[in-house]
Amino acid sequence: MKQFVIAGTLASALALGIPAAAQQQQAGHTAPKTQPTTAEEPTAPGAMSLGTVRLPAGLKADGKAIAAGTYTVRLTADEAKPDAKGSSEKLERWVEFVKGGQVAGREVVSIVPAAEAKLVQKDAPPASGGSKIETLKGGDYVRVWINRAGTYYLVHLPKA
Repeated sequence: MKQFVIAGTLASALALGIPAAAQQQQAGHTAPKTQPTTAEEPTAPGAMSLGTVRLPAGLKADGKAIAAGTYTVRLTADEAKPDAKGSSEKLERWVEFVKGGQVAGREVVSIVPAAEAKLVQKDAPPASGGSKIETLKGGDYVRVWINRAGTYYLVHLPKA
C-alpha cells in the first residue's frame, strides 16, 4: 500500500510539475543576443579612369588578344556577371584598356577597398596613384595591380 501512495504522489507531482517547469523555462528563455553589425557593404566607385599602364607583352582580355603597349585603364559601371563566389557583386566590375581613344580590350577587375587591403596583400603594393605589372607563378598570367587612393584594382590577364 505504501508503494501505491508513493507512486501516486510521484505521478501527481510529475503531472503538475512538468507544465509549471516548462512554463518557467519558456518564460525565462530569450533569444540569443546578436552583435549589431556595423560593417557596411563595401561599395565601388562609379566609372572613372584608373591610370595608365604599360603592358610588356601581348595578352588576352576577355578572350581577345591585345598587343603590348601603353593603355589607359578605365573602370566601367558594368558589374561582372556571373558573380564570383564569396565576393560582393559591386566589387567585381569591368575595366577597359583604351589606346588611341579606342577600346582595345576589356576584362573583369577585382576591387579591394582600402579597409580590406591588409587582408589580401602579400607583396609590396604599388604607390598610391601608381601601378604594378607582375608575371604570376607559372608564367601563364599577368596581374595588373593599380592603387588609387589606397583602393586596389586587380586585373588578371592570360598571355596571348
